[in-house]
Amino acid sequence: MSDRIDIEGLFGENVFTIRKMKEYLPKNVYKDVEKVINEGGELSKTSADVVAKAMKDWAVEKGATHFTHWFQPLTGITAEKHDSFITVPDEEGRVLLEFSGKELIKGEPDASSFPSGGLRATFEARGYTAWDITSPAFIKEDATGKILCIPTAFCSYTGEALDKKTPLLRSEQALSEQAVRIARLFGHDDVKKVTCSVGLEQEYFLVDRKKYLEREDLIFTGRTLYGAAAPKGQELDDHYFGAIPERVGSFMKDLNVELWKLGVTAKTQHNEAAPAQHELAPIFENGNIAIDHNQLVMETMKKVAERHGLACLLHEKPFAGVNGSGKHDNWSLVTDTGMNLLDPGQTPNENIQFLLVLACMIKAIDVHACLLRQSASDVGNDHRLGAAEAPPAIISVFLGDQLDDVVEQLVSTGEARKSKRGGKLRTGVSTLPDLEKDATDRNRTSPFAFTGNKFEFRMLGSSDSAAEPNTTINAIVAEAFCEAADRLEKADDFDMAVHDLIKEYLTEHKRVIFNGNGYSQSWVKEAERRGLPNLQTMVDAVDSLLSRDSVKMYEKFKIFTKSELESRAEVLYDKYSKTVCIEARTMVDMAKKQIIPAVMKYTGEIADKALLVEKAGGRGDVHSGLLKELTMLLCETQDKVEKLEKDLETANGIKAAKEKAFFYKDNIMADMEALRVPADKLETMVDKNIWPFPTYGDLLFEV
Repeated sequence: MSDRIDIEGLFGENVFTIRKMKEYLPKNVYKDVEKVINEGGELSKTSADVVAKAMKDWAVEKGATHFTHWFQPLTGITAEKHDSFITVPDEEGRVLLEFSGKELIKGEPDASSFPSGGLRATFEARGYTAWDITSPAFIKEDATGKILCIPTAFCSYTGEALDKKTPLLRSEQALSEQAVRIARLFGHDDVKKVTCSVGLEQEYFLVDRKKYLEREDLIFTGRTLYGAAAPKGQELDDHYFGAIPERVGSFMKDLNVELWKLGVTAKTQHNEAAPAQHELAPIFENGNIAIDHNQLVMETMKKVAERHGLACLLHEKPFAGVNGSGKHDNWSLVTDTGMNLLDPGQTPNENIQFLLVLACMIKAIDVHACLLRQSASDVGNDHRLGAAEAPPAIISVFLGDQLDDVVEQLVSTGEARKSKRGGKLRTGVSTLPDLEKDATDRNRTSPFAFTGNKFEFRMLGSSDSAAEPNTTINAIVAEAFCEAADRLEKADDFDMAVHDLIKEYLTEHKRVIFNGNGYSQSWVKEAERRGLPNLQTMVDAVDSLLSRDSVKMYEKFKIFTKSELESRAEVLYDKYSKTVCIEARTMVDMAKKQIIPAVMKYTGEIADKALLVEKAGGRGDVHSGLLKELTMLLCETQDKVEKLEKDLETANGIKAAKEKAFFYKDNIMADMEALRVPADKLETMVDKNIWPFPTYGDLLFEV
């Protein structure tokens, strides 16, 4: 029996693709669908009914019994409610399988049971899901059965967005409209639509599931709240790109198959920097679909890991002292004619269209740095940003030597007469080829880096939805494009006007360009001197959603209303408090029920042995010294637990969401860090057979 995997045959087999639409739909209905996908609008009721029947027939042929509107509420994960295709039995007790256009287009989940930030009260339950025709339906198959999933937006009865997808689609529409204006300024009158192309690299950890289930902190919070460093970490850099362990490789093989069935272009897999850490990267695709696919990637990783006796950890910092996990967001702009607006060409100094697009992006990032920082904010990401594997919390742009030189020429002299070339890399080995070098190096410490024909936003947390960061990028770039187009469309001398505008934008906003080491303390001081914001935590960044400039921009492009922004701020503060509260309560529970009893048992054994040694005439110095240190640390642990419990009571009495979130940040987080110190020290001293849960060594090196 052949082990060959038929990728071509597998790919997209569980997706109602364009090709399958052509097969199942009458030509006139297919053309209606194609037109709505490309140009917008609504399907007629008749066409919607035909599409629904075809989609149902295809799904039933594949073995599906139920359908669901698959949506992305403000929880950051996906939601679904399954309905079977069966109808009321006829007089003879037979059922028909039906799926109408109405059921395809609109669903009605309970809007009051999802986070809404006050937009929906408990008694105001009605909400709607609306079919996103631009993202193909797909079939999920697992122990539940086979379910037809229809990607949808989710909004309240009164019309506000209650999800991540609706604002994303609004932002893509706004960006396209403004980017088309830019393209047409340069004579590309055939451009009708511009889409953001997105590639999302996903980092994750794999640990043994049995050991995972022995740790209360991993189960409840996704990260280890206690844990002393193992004797070996990632010091030798031997895990990064190393040979993939066979058990992990088996997981990756099955993961790829499941993702390929769902039309996810899983391309690259490798070991990441930390032990037990890995990465998956897909090929670029339309932003909305890329974000849908990333949600499927995270969900599928967890399911497949469980089948292999593993647990997939998507938390940004599941282990202290080693690299955390991110989600690198590669973003570019492509016209419907196939032109990449971020492609500098061979001579970027002469590519005026590219230079204008670049100048607009630099302006957008500088003006809305706080908003961009907020878009990548997450409770878990607070533990990751600024460490050795992640960019700092300060937003800056890396351009590389070539573009940085072009910018300097434009700012200083008003024109760029040359641009640097890459040249040859000579290996010095006769049997190895000389390599063409890129014109610039990379910078992994930059949060927003230009990487050839795209920007890479490196701040995203591994567990977070990529919808909000991409909504933000789309919005701020749309605003910059709009302001540039407004000026240039009125210019009498376009060539002079665009030249002046590029120089103006680069001169005013070059402070955000930084090509150096983002981890250095000197950069923190330099950024402060430049006036760049440094928002250290998630809660510090939330207010940027409600700044005058943010509200004005979002309302102008109809991406968010002010009430939607206020609701999101409320949701974020509430999420922060609840997440940290769960972590704190878990720490208390583990300390009182596991750590303290284990240490008491161990100290009792040592005390008994010390008495036996002394009774036998030996010296009990080692025993008594160890007993003294253990007792001191045990008392310190108990004191820290009591302090944490007391502050949790105080936090529980705070009603205002923002005030409560800041109390958790400033007090509870400090209490948790203080409690961890003596507890982790105790782990290094207590007999391993007595310590109540798996250690870092057990989790990171026994997969």
